[in-house]
Amino acid sequence: MNEPLAIALPRRAPARVLALGAFLKNTACLLDGDRAWLSPLHGDLGTPAACAALEASARSLLARAAGRIDALAHDLHPDFHSTRLAAALAQRLGVPALAVQHHHAHLAVVQAEQGGCGPLVGWALDGVGLGSDGQAWGGELLWVDGARWQRLAHLPVLALPGGDAAAREPWRMAAAALHAFGRTDAIEPRFAPVVGAAAARVVRRLLERGPNCPATTAAGRWFDAAAGWLSLSVRQGAEAEAAIALERAATAWLGGLRDEDRDEGRDEGRDEGRDEGRDEPAPHGATLAFADWLPAVLDDADLGRAAARFHLGLATALADAAAQAAQAHAIGQVALAGGCFFNRLLAERVPGMLSARGLQALLPRAVGCGDAGLALGQAWVAAHALERGEYGASAGSASSGVSEVSEVSGVSEVGEVGEVGGVSEVSGVSGVSGVSEAGEVSEIAAAAAAGQG
Repeated sequence: MNEPLAIALPRRAPARVLALGAFLKNTACLLDGDRAWLSPLHGDLGTPAACAALEASARSLLARAAGRIDALAHDLHPDFHSTRLAAALAQRLGVPALAVQHHHAHLAVVQAEQGGCGPLVGWALDGVGLGSDGQAWGGELLWVDGARWQRLAHLPVLALPGGDAAAREPWRMAAAALHAFGRTDAIEPRFAPVVGAAAARVVRRLLERGPNCPATTAAGRWFDAAAGWLSLSVRQGAEAEAAIALERAATAWLGGLRDEDRDEGRDEGRDEGRDEGRDEPAPHGATLAFADWLPAVLDDADLGRAAARFHLGLATALADAAAQAAQAHAIGQVALAGGCFFNRLLAERVPGMLSARGLQALLPRAVGCGDAGLALGQAWVAAHALERGEYGASAGSASSGVSEVSEVSGVSEVGEVGEVGGVSEVSGVSGVSGVSEAGEVSEIAAAAAAGQG
């Protein structure tokens, strides 16, 4: 078995925690003093091999700990193998198992790596993560302070026609965007020649009637929608294939500009994504406005220019919202995390726009911005929850494992870390039933407990 990656941290963690990571690109992380140990990549927890690899890493990291661990950390989703393994290990070791919201964990990676001890605001952009409201999130502007967090804003909601199938077929997401923008009648004429009349008709009916159309705020699905709208991708053969095609088209168009047009190219999309009528900070739980600019951008006959305007318009919207939130909370740094920041245009443009507003952008360093580094953020949040006594169900919802305080609008959430408990079944958030049987989980938990005893 490969050795774990040792990460030196600028601040000591207040507790010793083993975190069991995300469902996709799973890794485990031991947080121990001023050092974190990140396991090798196990893969996605939909396979027996990946689940077995996670169990082996959990044993190895527990044996490496300098003393008894104080807690296990895991994702909110109840059906992940990592969640059940965390519960089994915690029970055997007599320590709490703490559920950490996915996007909170993404931003906490930045705090762990870069020594942030105060609150920050940040965008976590990815394909999916279970939100505290039971929906699929992935385009979240959060305020975070150790174990506490608040959802300040998010990308517009899109339907997932056909559930998880929509994440594999960008044309479905494009159809969902057409429906969201009031263009439902355009779905069949546009997509019937591509996917067949029957499929286009079924998706239109799903969107009109609502069954099997869970909601998502994920940035990854908006990239899919744009790629499908521009006919860059119909069905994906690999993860992020549509988003990569969209980025390539945008990069090629921007790179093909003549020198004298470069400044104009940088300005393309600057007004897209901007709410000119708002000078004050966005209200908590606000939805970024896409309908005012995105349809016109994607209708651009120049495919490369349309792709570039999508990226630059999105970057402007993200930077504006983050700057407003930072001003409202008197914060000078903005964290940017989640797999969508592997996109070079976003990873370059958003920090540049924030810098122009006098803000410092912080991205993950040692572990990358995707799910492979998420366990570090989970461990960091759980350690601070233990330090401040902010976990447990005293103020929270027993069903979700986080406390929720809704404003009158019902959109804003204030979260705390919660001890493991059931979360209701969630549509649109991929999960698996256990690959390892309960007996196998119990055996590894018993072995780990023996090693810690």
